[in-house]
This record gives sequence, structure tokens and C-alpha cells, in this order.
Amino acid sequence: MPIATIDPTTGETVAEFEPHDADEIERRIAQSHEAYRALRSTTFAERAAWMRAAADLMDAEVEETAAMLTLEMGKTLAQSRAEVRKSATNLRYYAEHAEEFLTGRELDAAAVNASRAYTVYEPIGVVLAVMPWNYPLWQVIRFAAPALMAGNTVLLKHASNVPQAALYLDAIFERGGFPAGSFNTLLIGAREVEGVLRDRRVVAATLTGSEPAGRSVASIAGSEVKHVVLELGGSDPFLVLPSADLDAAVATAVTARTSNNGQACINAKRFIVHEDVYDAFVERFTAAMAALVVGDPRDDATDVGPLATSSGRDEVAELVSDALAQGAVATTGGTVPEGPGWFYPPTVVTGVTKAMRLYAEEAFGPVATVFRASSLEEALEIANDTTFGLSSAVWTQDADEERRAIAGLDAGAVFVNGMSISYPQVPFGGTKDSGLGRELSVEGIREFTNAKSVWKA
Repeated sequence: MPIATIDPTTGETVAEFEPHDADEIERRIAQSHEAYRALRSTTFAERAAWMRAAADLMDAEVEETAAMLTLEMGKTLAQSRAEVRKSATNLRYYAEHAEEFLTGRELDAAAVNASRAYTVYEPIGVVLAVMPWNYPLWQVIRFAAPALMAGNTVLLKHASNVPQAALYLDAIFERGGFPAGSFNTLLIGAREVEGVLRDRRVVAATLTGSEPAGRSVASIAGSEVKHVVLELGGSDPFLVLPSADLDAAVATAVTARTSNNGQACINAKRFIVHEDVYDAFVERFTAAMAALVVGDPRDDATDVGPLATSSGRDEVAELVSDALAQGAVATTGGTVPEGPGWFYPPTVVTGVTKAMRLYAEEAFGPVATVFRASSLEEALEIANDTTFGLSSAVWTQDADEERRAIAGLDAGAVFVNGMSISYPQVPFGGTKDSGLGRELSVEGIREFTNAKSVWKA
């Protein structure tokens, strides 16, 4: 895949970028390794000042950066602006809290025959980040902010269709004051990732992306005995029970499925509705999805822009077509529109069975499947009948149902009467094939540290 900016609204190639050759890759790895030697000896206060400066730059450049994100992957300008501001917020969050999160603890010295026993958290070195295109800034920043504040350095292999975002990130931290090489972008293809990860100067990796990519990186890292954090997507359930506020549930369901043009790992994708409210939910949900405006993401009137790639649009269309051919029903959408760009309409599909690919595979676009359940137990059975386990949502005003749903959902998070969303303050990650490890909050910054125990006689 070429490293290029291709406008998904038109399909036209806007700019192409020359991949880094072997000499440049080596230079950047060496520079990151040397930067780690310098960064690990700096104080939290120094790193926090640089991190806040980088955040200030992001906020000051929000309009230009948002336009770049929309150009490269097609999200609406409003959502691009929100992504830039959220990224800046995350930078400031870790600038404020990193020292607190990485302060060790005193242990019971007497119990271990010591005069003192305690733990400390130390940085580990150069970490390789393999990141996707759907949130070109946020996906990177949610890892990079804690990694840098811990004293590590970062090598970024970004998706090949967002090179301008990758180069923006390549410069932002050095512009904020971090030592040169603290954050380096590698303009490389997927084939070069293994060589970088096997380099002894690279000590760990984090990947957000597809399950096959995650398995590949995990396999390489395992053979090198290197730590990994993996976030590999999801097919998140959205349960609607009889006591739910149906108006609020429908309105949130639309946003939960179509935000980021339906291309988020924690988008709600499977809507599991109790039979008592199923017909009313489907009717209202269908009407709300059909009313969304699909068009140019630069137009303020647009709700849903194009999918980011032509192959992504084809995959979504194939999943829906397979389901419809086997008897499922699209209550709205379900057909590829004519014209330029990689658009796909907001779509609601009912009658999906296990024989259809759409039942088990992640639809990375604005396609919602709706299932009927006769009880909470059946809803949980459907919700957990997937290899994924990233996040989930349940809508109920019954305390007992809430308790049972939280306990019964096999996922990394449960949102009650709301939609799944990532916050700097809340640990983020999944179970099963959705990955391993955690990002954000205190758990995220400790992933790439050495929890060193100290015992003194």
C-alpha cells in the first residue's frame, strides 16, 4: 500500500510520500535510543512542562489539524476538531498526574526482614507503536502521552493512508521541548515492522488494529520476549431492556453507531433489544438513522462522511450483501450509492442469523444489526456470543437488571445508560480477541514501566 493522502470524499490522491529507507530507519531508531538515555534522567516537572507546551500547540492549531484529519480519513470537521482537543486534554492529564501514578509504595519491611522495602516505577526504553487511521491523533496520543511522561521514547509506524498526521505527530513533541528523537515517526510499510520490533534497542510494542496484525506483532514480540499491549477491535453490544428510557436509548444508539462515520472500535455495533420494546426501538432507530445527512465531511450540515478507504467500504458492503442474500432485512440503507468517494449509508439490519458473516465479523462502518431477546439472560447470551470483548452498553432503570448485566457482560467495560467512550481517567482495553493490556488512566502509564522492588537489609 503506498504511503499517500487520498481524499476519501473524491478518491483522488492528494499527496504521496517516499518511504524511509534502511539508513533513515536506522538513524531514527538510534536517535530514539539516545533520546531515551537523556529523557529518563529528566524530572517529571520538566517533562510535564514540555507536554503542556505540546498541548498548547495542538489547541492553537486545531483548525489546520482538523482539516488535515478530515482530508485524510473523512470524518466530519466537527469530529476532527473534537479529536484534536481531546488529544490535547490527554497530554495535560498525564502532565498533571504522571508523577502521582508512578510514585512507588512502601512495603511491610518487617515482614520481609528488611529495614526498608519499597517499589519504584522506571521507564523501560524505546517503544514501537503501530497505529490505525480511524483516530489519527487520539489513538497515538492516548499511548504516547503516558509513555513519554514515564520517560520512555516512541517510534510510530502509522497507517499508510494518514502520512500527514504521522508527520505532524513526528514534530509536535520536539516543538514542545522534548529532546530530539523522543518521538519519531517511521514512514514504512507493514513488511518493515518485524525488523524494527526485533531490533534490540526497541524494548516493547503497542498496536491498535486488526486481529491478524495483533497476532503477528504479538508473535514477534513473544519470540523476542518483549512486552506488548494490543487493542484489536470489537463488536460491542448495546442492550436495551424494558425499563429503558427509549427516547434517550434511540438517540444515543444513533450516535454510538455512526460517530467517526461508524469506524471506531468501541462503536456500538450489535443492538440487542428486549421483545417488549423491540418493535418501538426498531421503528424509531430506523427513522433516526435514515434521517442522517451523508455527504461532504467539510459541510457543517453533514452527519456522516465517507469511509476512509475503498477496501473498507467494499468490506462493509460485502458483509451487508451477504446477510441480505440469506434473508436478513435492511430497514434503511444497505446499498452502495453512486458517485465518487467511498460513501456508505447509515444502515439497520434485522433478522441476522449465525449463518451470516455479519453475525460474527466486525462491520467497520455505519451498519447496525438489531437482535430480539426474550429476556436479560438471552440478551447476555447474544451479547457474549462473539470472539470480541472490548466494551458494551446496557440501558435499564432497574437496579437488579443493571447489576446482572454488569456481571454478565464479558467485556473490558460496561456503560450504563450511555455509550462507550474513552476518557483519560478510565482504563481502556478488552478481553478475548479484543486484545490484552490497558491504555489510559493509571493502568496505561504503568504498562511500559519496570515495577522495580527494592529490599534493604
